[in-house]
Formats: sequence, structure tokens, C-alpha cells
Amino acid sequence: MSDSPQIIVLFSGGLDSLLTAKLLESQGLKVRCLHFYSPFFGGEAEAARWRKAYGLDIVSQDVGPQFAQMLRQRPEHGFGKVLNPCVDCKILLLREARKYMERVGAKALATGEVLGQRPMSQRRDTLNVIVRDADVNDVLLRPLCAHHLPPTPVEESGLVDRSQLLGIWGRGRTEQLNLAKKFGIIEIPTPGGGCRLTERENARRYWLVLTRLPEPDAGDFTLANLGRQFWHTEGDAHYWLCVGRNSADNDLLASAAGPDDLVLRMRDMPGPLALARNGALWPEEVLRTACQMTASYAPKAVATGGDVYVRARRGEEFSDHLVPTRRCEELWNEPAWDEIKGFIRAEARERQAAQDAARDAARTAAREARYEAERLEAMQHDDEGDPQA
Repeated sequence: MSDSPQIIVLFSGGLDSLLTAKLLESQGLKVRCLHFYSPFFGGEAEAARWRKAYGLDIVSQDVGPQFAQMLRQRPEHGFGKVLNPCVDCKILLLREARKYMERVGAKALATGEVLGQRPMSQRRDTLNVIVRDADVNDVLLRPLCAHHLPPTPVEESGLVDRSQLLGIWGRGRTEQLNLAKKFGIIEIPTPGGGCRLTERENARRYWLVLTRLPEPDAGDFTLANLGRQFWHTEGDAHYWLCVGRNSADNDLLASAAGPDDLVLRMRDMPGPLALARNGALWPEEVLRTACQMTASYAPKAVATGGDVYVRARRGEEFSDHLVPTRRCEELWNEPAWDEIKGFIRAEARERQAAQDAARDAARTAAREARYEAERLEAMQHDDEGDPQA
């Protein structure tokens, strides 16, 4: 196809991916930028602004379901300092990018990675692991740091001119800013990966979703980004309540309501909208306390000094609950990051211990198999050398 791109650039919206696209375009290549988004990073709405600001061919793709699955199964290469699975994230995105590349008939992939820029995912050994596990060694190019890496099949094929690629290294941005000036880029993206999984306040919300729901999906993680988050636990049962902070939250929470969710709001006065995840299945007393928490964030309700009505709606069905406006934080709360961090680290230690035990068992089995093979071979030689055998 004549309009097919030659090379696909993984485009985060940051300066490095922007420069990568411009650098390859400067070689006369037809470049398409592929922007992935999920509840944790990116956003489809940004693409239109980027197209206008940078004059690039940009498409967006949702990888929320794949990312949620990876988190449920736990990242093979573990988490970073917070809940960021940076290595597994890169592997996932490159696998998805290769599928897109092959679908549109492009010949290569490129990323804005810079050797030594990020401690977890951009070390030399980690870059090699990412290429291997994503199975993109034959199609991947890292133009900004190419001169610090061996020539790739993409360069050897003649698709790109290696001499026009760069040798940027480390965490500084001076070379990138100079290159941006050279390309006439006026709107410089702010530094930082923009991944919510690196932020403690967000990570603690995600961890609760990940460990308290039986099969959390991308929609659950999106919901965790909205409003005030509260959890109530009774035995093995976990109840999740989201209370809007403003009208934007209220609108998003209302649109996020699923078939078994309840939308809670004041019946007779203004106040926040709250979403009770799977609230239609909750015991009556749990629902009443959720209504009470919702009312406690409505200033006019609190000002009455008495009980107020909160309406719980599911589709066209609703029920009204007369509740006090006292905040019941002993029932509905959100653990602090330090507590959540302890759970994350404990699970990581258990997972590592299990992996070590499995590796040791495999080594022991291999050693025993080798010894048994050597024993049988020795017995065979003895039999061959014995004329009475």
C-alpha cells in the first residue's frame, strides 16, 4: 500500500519519542506514531493536539485490557519502587506495536529510549531483555542512543542511515533540547513518564483494586482514578465506594456505572455523586453506611444538623435511605501508602522465594538426571569391557 508507513514510532507524547519521530522523518522515511493508552498512562484525547502541534501522523490504541491482565498475573520482571512494572510494560507495548506494524505493512519499530536514562528499564542489560522477551530484535531501532548499541538489522537493511542516528546517553536533556531547537519544536513536552503507577497515591488505590476484587479489569482501574476512594471490609467481603469531588468527577462516575453498581446522591439537595461498585449486591446495612458517607460530603446536608435522604439508583430502580451526616471513617477508609507498600513488598518477597525454590528444584533435578545418565553410561562401558557379561 502506497500510504503505508515505513516505520512505527512508539509515541508517549514526551520529548524523546517526539525527537525520534522527527529524526527519522529527516531521513525521508514515512513515519507513523503509535500512542498507547490505558488507565495508567496516555490518553486518546491528546493525539489531536499533538497532531496539530507537531505535524505528525499519530494513531492511538487502547492497551488497558492487556495491561490489567499483566497486573493480575503479576509482572514477570517485578515492580519498581512503587507499583511500576516498567520492564514488563515495555515488553507488552513492543509486542502490541509489532502486531500493529505487521497489520499496516510497516518494516520497523522505533522507540525514544535513551541508554542510562532510567534506572529500571533503560540499562543496557535490561534493554537486551526487553528486545528478547518482546521478540522484536529484527525490527527494533533506538535512534537516539543507536551509537552506543550494536548495529541492528533495521540499520543493516539500509532502511535507515546509521551515520545520521545519535549517541545520546544518560539522564540529562541538553542534547535533546538542542535537537528540538534544530527541528523547530516550540512546544517542549515536560519531562517525566506520566505513569500513574509510579505515584504512591495512585498506586495504593490500584493495589486495593488488584487484591480485593476477584478479577479486576481496565474499567476498575479507571474507576480508581476518580474522586475519593473508600473501602469497607467484613471478613472476606470487600465493598468499594467512590465519592465525587466535583462536577467532573460526578459525571465520570455516573458514566462508569455498571449493571450491578448503585449511583448514590442526595435526594433533596445538592451534593456529591457516589458510585457503589456492585452495590446492588450489598447487604442493606453496608449500603446505609455508604449513603451516610456520601451525605457527609454534602455541605448543605451537614449544615442541617439532622438526618437526610440519599437516593440509591440502579437504572430506573431506586431506594431512599434516611441517614445521619456523620462521617463513619471507622467503617469506610483507605489504607495509607506505608501500609500498602508493606503488602507489595511482602508479596514480592514471597514470589521471589517461590521462583528461587523452583529454580533450585530444577537445578537439582537436572543435576540428578545428569548423574543418573553418567551412572548408566559407566555401567554400559563396564558391561562392554567384561567378556562374561
